[in-house]
Amino acid sequence: MSEQQSAVLLLEDGTSFEGVAIGMIGTTTGEIAFNTGMTGYQEVFTDPSYYGQVLVMTSAHIGNYGVHDDEIESDNINVAGIVVKKFSDGYSRASGSKSLQEDLVENKKVGISDIDTRALVRHIRSKGAMNCIISSEDTDIESLKKQLTAVPSMDGLELSSKVATKDAFEVKAENALYRVALLDFGVKKNIIRCLVDRGCHVKVFPLDATLEDINGFQPDGYMLSNGPGDPSAMPNSIGLVKDIVALNKPVFGICLGHQILGLSQGLKTEKMFNGHRGINHPVKNLITGKGEVTSQNHGFVISKESTEQIDNVSVTHIHLNDQTVAGIQLNGGTAFSVQYHPEASAGPHDSRYLFDQFISNIKNHK
Repeated sequence: MSEQQSAVLLLEDGTSFEGVAIGMIGTTTGEIAFNTGMTGYQEVFTDPSYYGQVLVMTSAHIGNYGVHDDEIESDNINVAGIVVKKFSDGYSRASGSKSLQEDLVENKKVGISDIDTRALVRHIRSKGAMNCIISSEDTDIESLKKQLTAVPSMDGLELSSKVATKDAFEVKAENALYRVALLDFGVKKNIIRCLVDRGCHVKVFPLDATLEDINGFQPDGYMLSNGPGDPSAMPNSIGLVKDIVALNKPVFGICLGHQILGLSQGLKTEKMFNGHRGINHPVKNLITGKGEVTSQNHGFVISKESTEQIDNVSVTHIHLNDQTVAGIQLNGGTAFSVQYHPEASAGPHDSRYLFDQFISNIKNHK
């Protein structure tokens, strides 16, 4: 940027920060959240699960390696806005295609830099999730407060329809061995890649697909994708997944898909005080006793108390920081799901075995 323009970040509780405008000059709103990952900002920004959220990056330098055409999880930047400490206008990566600043402007995304992100994250951790507004065109606090009152709460908000595909499409491995129907709630590209790499012919279905539509593909297994928003605000999807589970075929759910699978079996979900977002979250597999370092992005979680009241559901994974539910299984393990992201991107590959487990279930069922 040729010259720096001031910007303001205002939180719902009245706390404000002054900084420098990045991205497009304008105004944006959403629920503020923070990501603790030290790398992978492009994959994070393009993850559909972040739709409607203004994201604070805790890594001190953002933008320094630009953007790369292959490092996207959807075709658009999905975060509502970004908040960073130090923003790099240029980039020093030979294979980069453009700067993050250019990408933000092309995607019409507003952001703010040069604020104390450590103080901001400490405040959010203390006060909990809340809405916010960033503006580089209107820095009057009273004006911003009025605009902020119109922003809906994430609690009860259905957002998958904003990012999920409108039409079914197919991606398949050469000489594919298995047919997987993927229900798109806001799928990351790497979930599809992980299935194709394991010999799958994947057909991705939109939210309004019927069980008849899906079964017309004659799938060997069903994948329930990640996505944004409150799962309890999706009764049609919950009902569809309940019908899918009743078929007693292999089912694998990730993140929002995990929550919807739980809701379909009578479990409850709840809004977290602060979500889990980053690529360094510790999880324990209760079946094997092994630990995993995982990539996570969620603000809702299955209620642990509700899992103790449903006989056919067992908890398979727990988050070691706060003992929240990180995985469940039912139907003797034929249907299972995890709260985190085994496909990573960005993040470690500790949990990729879950895709192999899904394929094994398909083989056994066939």
